[in-house]
Amino acid sequence: MYAQKSEIESRFAALSAEDSAFLREIYAPTEVAVPPEDAFCSLCVTADGELRSYGRRPQSASPDGPAETVYLASRDCGLSWKLHRADPDAMGASVKSPYSERWLSPFRDGQRVWMRISDAGGCGCIDYRVVPVGTGCVPYRLPLALRSVRRWLLAADYCGHSAVFLSDDDGESWRMRELPPADRFVTAPPHQGPRWENSGVEPAVLELNDGRLMAMLRTSTDYHYVSYSDDHGESWSRPAPTAFHSTLTNPHLLRLADGRILFFFNNTRPLPEQAKDDVWPPLSEDEKRGVWEDVFTNRDANCVAVSEDDGKSWFGFRELNLNSLRNTCDFRSSGSNASGRDKSVHQFQALELPMHKVLVQVGQHANVRRLILFDVDWLYETDRAEDFRCGLGALSTQVYLRSVSGGFRGFTGHCAWNRTNGAVPVPDPSGDHTEALLLKNTDDDRLLSNAQGAVWNFPAAFCGEVHVALSVRGAGLRLSLLDHWMNPIDLTVERYAQFTCVLHASDTAGDGYTDVCLRFDTAFFRIGFRLFLFLLGLYFGFNGIRKGIGEVEVCDADILQVNVVLCQYFPQLRVHL
Repeated sequence: MYAQKSEIESRFAALSAEDSAFLREIYAPTEVAVPPEDAFCSLCVTADGELRSYGRRPQSASPDGPAETVYLASRDCGLSWKLHRADPDAMGASVKSPYSERWLSPFRDGQRVWMRISDAGGCGCIDYRVVPVGTGCVPYRLPLALRSVRRWLLAADYCGHSAVFLSDDDGESWRMRELPPADRFVTAPPHQGPRWENSGVEPAVLELNDGRLMAMLRTSTDYHYVSYSDDHGESWSRPAPTAFHSTLTNPHLLRLADGRILFFFNNTRPLPEQAKDDVWPPLSEDEKRGVWEDVFTNRDANCVAVSEDDGKSWFGFRELNLNSLRNTCDFRSSGSNASGRDKSVHQFQALELPMHKVLVQVGQHANVRRLILFDVDWLYETDRAEDFRCGLGALSTQVYLRSVSGGFRGFTGHCAWNRTNGAVPVPDPSGDHTEALLLKNTDDDRLLSNAQGAVWNFPAAFCGEVHVALSVRGAGLRLSLLDHWMNPIDLTVERYAQFTCVLHASDTAGDGYTDVCLRFDTAFFRIGFRLFLFLLGLYFGFNGIRKGIGEVEVCDADILQVNVVLCQYFPQLRVHL
């Protein structure tokens, strides 16, 4: 957004004293609007600094009915938004050239990609030319203007892997350069079947200070992959795994004006893949072979990390947003799914605003996508506490109901299982009129797993301590710290945890609460860790240790998590951090 920083600053200068104060006060992630479309190429800045998010709005109750082009607009740096109808013939979401006064806006028509070019203005402009970009590809970003050379770059998918389109004449003509394919997922324990296969797609490209280009890729493995170009996009290195956990989710990179880089990703691990032949009702042959996914179980948490050394190391790893529907019983069918939009919060776009604020758009389905404002300083927090007095909004506790699996199944949903509540606050058995978080085994044949749990994120650190007040009833409780989110019911969490300890009923103060302190120090590891709190049913987990991430380094030692082994007894858990 270097080219349009001045436009945003001019809009900021026009803010009232009251609006300026409201913007300054925003710190932790704050929802400001529900965007009209997926978070890909819809968020932009106009010539006068207005923020816009474009999309399509259905004109009838039927998701298959007609739709009109609309946009949300903010003229106060993201504080408030108004819905407008857009001219269907206008440019739409556009980016201004730093090399001239023209504006560029990519669009797809069937199998072909085109670029709208206007010398008269962007977004609402109808006076533009259209030039071809390429065939058989899907662009997922607005074009990126390079700083070290006079060149535009448009990132795209091409035949199951990544490609970029380059223009050296300010958008008039384009040529494609393919990235080498990334590793594909290999079925091995604990997995019993394939995933939706790809060779590295939906690239997020950023220019480093030395002129090299870095492309982060969505993959079917457990990690994002990275590829580099030393010649401004003409050729690319073979993609290599990073230490950023994520599976089949969309990455995003944002360079701040002060040189820091933000990386938006999901930082999650899905449940182990099922044996595809055992699924009932049966899956399609494409789903069995990994041509399409049967279910997504890792798209409920948005995370963000920050780098101060041009991507050599990263910290922060905060949960930016949790899927507001993650514990909803009618998860699959609510809000209509005939459009194929899954209720995930993967996908990102972001803009830097004045006063160290960042605007980020996340999500796909209308029920869960959001526009969020936060302060970059929030990533630097060193402590966090939770006592459940404000509910479980900061925790993930979902359990999955046995549901139809597969891709497009009409109203029943897109690649999702229904959910219901797992761990919930209950009256404290002490009778002191307080509540405690109860985790227990269940005996419910409607559930995919009778384990319960909760996941809680706290600031990443190389060393620190976690305090938990708990009472264990039954066989025991396993506590583990991890650097990424795992499903509360995932019983494989122990194999991925950096630090794990087991507490038995004999280790705690009978029916009362015991204050447990977990101290960790990762200084002796080559790569450090980050901290999350994982609370699991059969397992209670702390998950989240800070980790320093190199460009292509992979480290399996990333986690500390807490697990509770229950047998037939019910444990009680109360957490104070």
